[in-house]
Formats: sequence, structure tokens, C-alpha cells
Amino acid sequence: MAQTQTRVAGQVRDGVTDAPVANARVESPNETAITNADGQFSIAVDGTETVLRVGAPNYLDTDVPVDGPTLLIRLFPDTFAETVDVVSRTDVVERPSATAVTPSQVFRAPGSIDNIFRTLDTLPGVASTDDFGSRLAVRGGTPDQNLTVMDGVEVHNPYRLFGIASAFNPETVEDFQLSAGGFGAAYGDRLSSLLIVENRPGNSEFAGAGSASVTDANVVLEGATPLGRNGTWLVSARRTYYDLVAGRIQDQTFPSFADLQMRVGWEFGPGHRLTLTGLRSVEDADLDIDGDRDGERAVLGSDVSNGLASARLDAVLGSRATSTTILSWYRNREQLHFDGLVRADARRSNAPENDVAFGLSTILFDRSLDIGDVSARQQIDVQMSPRHLLAAGLEVHRLDTGVGFTIRGDRNDSQANGSSAQGGAGLPDDLKSSLLGTRGAVWLQDTYTPSARVSFEPGLRVDWSTINGGTTVSPRLATSFAVGRGARIRVAGGLYTQSPGYEKLTQSDYFIDLSGARERGLRHETATHVVVGLEQAIGADLTARVEGYYKRFNDLLLGRLETESERLERVAQYDFPEHLRDDVPTTPLILSAPTNDADGTAYGLDLFLSHTNAAAPLTGWLSYAWGRATRDSYGRRYAFEYDRQHAVSAVGRYRLTRRWDVAGTLRLASGFPHTAPLGVRVAAVEDELGRLVPETDSAGGLIYTVDYGGVENLNGARLPYYARVDIRGTYQRGRWSAYVEVLNALGRDNAVVLEPRLRHDPDSAFPRIAEVPSQGFPRIPTFGFRVRF
Repeated sequence: MAQTQTRVAGQVRDGVTDAPVANARVESPNETAITNADGQFSIAVDGTETVLRVGAPNYLDTDVPVDGPTLLIRLFPDTFAETVDVVSRTDVVERPSATAVTPSQVFRAPGSIDNIFRTLDTLPGVASTDDFGSRLAVRGGTPDQNLTVMDGVEVHNPYRLFGIASAFNPETVEDFQLSAGGFGAAYGDRLSSLLIVENRPGNSEFAGAGSASVTDANVVLEGATPLGRNGTWLVSARRTYYDLVAGRIQDQTFPSFADLQMRVGWEFGPGHRLTLTGLRSVEDADLDIDGDRDGERAVLGSDVSNGLASARLDAVLGSRATSTTILSWYRNREQLHFDGLVRADARRSNAPENDVAFGLSTILFDRSLDIGDVSARQQIDVQMSPRHLLAAGLEVHRLDTGVGFTIRGDRNDSQANGSSAQGGAGLPDDLKSSLLGTRGAVWLQDTYTPSARVSFEPGLRVDWSTINGGTTVSPRLATSFAVGRGARIRVAGGLYTQSPGYEKLTQSDYFIDLSGARERGLRHETATHVVVGLEQAIGADLTARVEGYYKRFNDLLLGRLETESERLERVAQYDFPEHLRDDVPTTPLILSAPTNDADGTAYGLDLFLSHTNAAAPLTGWLSYAWGRATRDSYGRRYAFEYDRQHAVSAVGRYRLTRRWDVAGTLRLASGFPHTAPLGVRVAAVEDELGRLVPETDSAGGLIYTVDYGGVENLNGARLPYYARVDIRGTYQRGRWSAYVEVLNALGRDNAVVLEPRLRHDPDSAFPRIAEVPSQGFPRIPTFGFRVRF
């Protein structure tokens, strides 16, 4: 069908010197234009075309929206490429399982809510652990096994607002890169995945952007520094806004967050750049809630702060080497308080009247977390010859971490694992633990490229930690081979280790007490990765990738079972009559005391089809993942808690007109493993003598709670399949855009968890168990807008 074409004229200039850029490449789907000596060009675009791809040798490529008949485009130099004969940096070498995600894709993916983690969970092998949070399970690994690095600095808490939002503002990010396994020797101390976040420098001309979404409002300003030559600055600020309105109406402090990020950089001499970064965020909540039922109440208080400061020096050393030096300070502090009387739906008698059958459970706990990390990182890359790029580095972290909590009242009856961080029965009543120590690593890696078709990357990494006194040696290897016609085979493998530390447990579902880690003989956890992939270019914009992977986990940390003496001591506290002795929970509990007695495996096949041309009428990506993940512990083999056997994701955007486009995201996946209740047992309550006696309702009837049995029942069932469709419509005009979006448009009641609820059974002396889907997104309409100036 014939389409209306127009011509757009413009000029390409250097973003630093403002000089015209000759021989720059300007691409649209219709043609490619080359700029003349004055940087000028003219190119044909479709009537619906809105984005051009612009690039030049020794400059960073950029996507430019067509918002008028004339354009002024600025390209920024790739400093290292223009001053050094280094063919590639060790942190961006193409490896299997590495996927780049642009900020534009985060903005445009329905369901992402401007959150990189919600975009990553549409990639193969990546699964969100829940709908409202941002934690990810990658190829059989737990969330605490994922490493997140921003501008070379390890970020221990990459979330905001209990995980609803991300710590990373896409407006200030250059690019995201996720490695789902097999990453190089320059990174370590995690077993599963690596997320690299690179922030962009500020623009030399004053510019800005403002936006608002359902979670927060955002302002970004940038420009040239008044001091020094070739300096730029960038400032971004975000804040929730609903709490300002709702809080005044309800006289409550609703959960909120605010953060401020600053970045200043100066170039001095060819290839030398100093960058200073600062970040500060605070989260707050103070709620006093009266329940819907008589007597119910709850008080929730939360206070979270994050701070980061870093200095980075990138420098050229002669004609063949580069150096990156990073000094950083990081602090994460969290305080959480809950005091409530609530009705536990998994605890009732079989009386038909709910006001008689249910009592009120007392829940009172306080938790504190403190993570301090002062670190230094040094990396040197040397082009030893045209075929050898040698990289060596050192990193040191001085860690001061601590955890404290106090639990009073009833424990969480719906948690089968006693070490659950959500009030498991195996947690101690009081704990205050701190760890002070040093963690460090050195690495050496060679990128050998004997020809344009073949590359090898052997590497070696040595990690140590004074927390447990352990040292590990991790060999790694990657290779790439171009087989022709746009196809390339990539293979990677190696050993990956993780030291014990509270800085990892901030993302864990379970709590283990690491006090005296050295005295207890706790070892580094280890994982062996093998990844084999085939990538095929299908035309200029379409890429297909198939990958198979295998992971072997050893010496995993988990809470140990009660010893026989501990079990007998606990059982002795029960004072049940003889006819109720079978209702006493006699199976060993999982405690918070740690042990390395867990192993596991994960293997699978990932398929990924990606269309990368944002200017095309239809673009997006499609993924499918098949996998199996198991754990060996407590004398048995069982499904890993985030084992997802099948998962399909599709993200697509279609341009209806020049100004309107529609987009959708489909998520369809098999359910996670689930520990189903085996039945009910009589609940216990502490009497005035400190004994545990049968609990009764106001009419004298026995109160029951769910019975999960012992470890032999862990993850023995499956949740129902998960299905969700998010849709979005976007209107764009020049420098501003607005969108409306519906999360879970079909309104499916997804079971992120199945909550047990006891209900009256008129045909039995015991209440019956009903498992109810919970914690999934309801249908949520959202909106947002964005403007640039």
C-alpha cells in the first residue's frame, strides 16, 4: 500500500565541541543518508515515522524522534574508541545469556511501570517472584543470588517502596544489560545473574524532562558545568504524590518514597574523565488502621534510607591501555514495626458463626537492617597485540552489616518453612547480630581474537572473605564463533561463588543467623555454569536466539532442622490431653541456624526473538523458556521454590498513526511449586504458666490451624498457571507524550500464593480447608505522561 512520504532535513553536530559531524549515518526504514562536510542531511520518512537512527565513527549511536521538518542532532564521542586501539571492553563483550535493554523499552513496555525489573521478567529464564515486588529468580537461582552493579558500584537494595518501584530512573540511564549466567571474571560473589546499569552523562546544553506515572513523579535537569572544561551535570528527583493527597484526607503517612540523584563529569585531556555520583533516597510509612471486623487493628511503621556516593576516573594509559578507578560509599538502613490484632483466616473453630469461630491473633514484631559498604575497584585493560586484550582488576569491600528483630505474639501459620522471613515458627524471639569484615577479589581475563569469526575469553577470579575466612578460585571461559550468514555460536562456563553476608539476605525469602560464620565453619556457596547458544540475524532488525543451560549448585546455605534434643524440648512445652496428643506438631522445625547442607541443579532451554528497530510500525520481542530446577536438602530432592517449567512472554507495540500507538504484554506461565496443607490440627495458646494448651473459641470449641506436616511435604504441589495481559495506548506529539494503561486487563485472579482459609464444615467436626488465590495484581487502570524541553 502506498504511504505518504515527506523529507526531513537537519544537521548533526558534536555534543561536546558543537562542531559539525561529517559522514554521519542517518537511517530510516526508507533510506540511509550521509551527512556532508557541514553535517547536513536530507532523508525521506514515512508519514507515520517518528524515529531516526544516527551514528558516526567514534561516536555513540542515538535514536532521534522526528518532531518537525528540521532537526538538530547531537552525537557524543565514544572517548575510548577515538583515543585507544582497544577493540572491546571486558564488561561489554558479547557472551551467551547477555541481553541489552534500553530505557526506551522500559518506558514503552506495558506492565513495566517504568521499572526495569518488571521489563526483565519478560526475558527467557527470568521470573518475578510476585506481582507487587521486583525480586527476580533467574534460571533456578534465588533473588539473593543476583548481582546488581550501577556504574561499577554494587547496589545491595535496588528497590523502592517495598519493591513496587526500582532504584533506577530510566530517564538517567544509558542502558541496562542482564546476564542470566556465564558472565566474565570481572564480576562475582553471586551465583546466578548480573545486571549492569550504566547511567548517561549530562547534555552539554541545558535540557530537561518531566514525567508522572501511577507510582511517582519525576524531574530531570542537565547541562554544562560552570567550572572546568567539557564538564556536564545531571540531576534527577522522584517522589510519590498520592500520599500527599491521601495523607491529608486520612491523617496518615501512607507508604511513600523520594530520591535525589546527581552526576557531574569533567573531561580533562584526551580520554580522561572524572565522574562524581551521589544518590539519596528515603521511604516512610506510618499507618494506624482499624480493621473491618470488631476488635481488629494494626499499626505499621516503616523507615528506609539509601545513600550512595562514588568517584570514578576513566583514563587512557599510553596508546594501548585504559584504566578505571572507582571509590564508593554505600549505606542502606531499614526499620520496620508492626503491632496488630488481626483475624487469622487459617485459624478457627468449626462453629458456624464467624464471630464465635475466629479469635484475634496478636502480631508484634520489630525488624532492623543496616548495610554499610565502603569499596574500591580498579580495572586495567591492555591491548597486548591486535589479537589479545588483557584485563586485570581488583575490588575490595569493607562491610559493616547488622540485623535485629523482636517477635512477640503469634507466628505465621501459613508459612510451611520455619525460617520464613514472614514470621516463620523457627525464628528466634529476639536476635541482634552484626558482621564486620572485608570481602575482596582479583581477576585476570584475556580476550583472544585470532580472526574476525572466532574469539576466546579465558579468565580466572579469586574471591576471599574475612566473614567466614574462605577463599575460592573460579576459572571461567567463553568462546564465540561466527558460522556465516548472520549466525553465531556462543559458549560460556565456569565456577561462581557467593560468600555469606547479610547484604545478600536483604533479598531472601528466608532468614538465617550468620553470627559466628567463621566459628560455625560456613563455606562459600558455589555454582557451576554451562551455557551454549546460537544466535541468528534475520534481516537488519530481527534476531533469534536459542540457548541451553545447566547449573550445578553446591554448599547452599539454608536453615537447619531441629536436633533431637531441641525437638523434644519444644514438644515438652505442650500440655495437651491424651486424646489430643496427635495434634502436637512433633516433626522437626526448620530453624534460622545456618548450614551448607543443600545442593541443587537447574537446566533448561530459552528461546528469544527480538525486533530492535524502534522506528518500525510493529516492534517488540517474544520469549519462551522451558526449565527444571531442584534442591537436595533435608534428606530429599524436591522442586526449587521458583521452578517454572514453562513460560511465554510477548511484548509488542504497533503504530496506528503518526501520533498514536498501542502496545500489549502477555505473560503466560506454569505455576511455581507450592506446599499444600495436609489437614488441620488443634491450635495451641500459651497459658499463665507458660505451657502450650489447646486453644478454644468463646463457646469452648477447639480452634484449629493448618497442618503442613514436615519437610517431606515441602513444595509437593503446584500453583495454578499464571496468565496476565497488560495493554497500553500512547499519544505522542512533538516533545510530549501521554498514555493510559490497564494492568491485568482480563481481570484474572492469579495465584501468586494460595492462602489457606478455614471454613465451617457442617458435615464434620473439623473446619475444612480452602486455598484462595492471593497477592496477584487485580485489574488496575493507570496513566502517565512525559515531556522533554
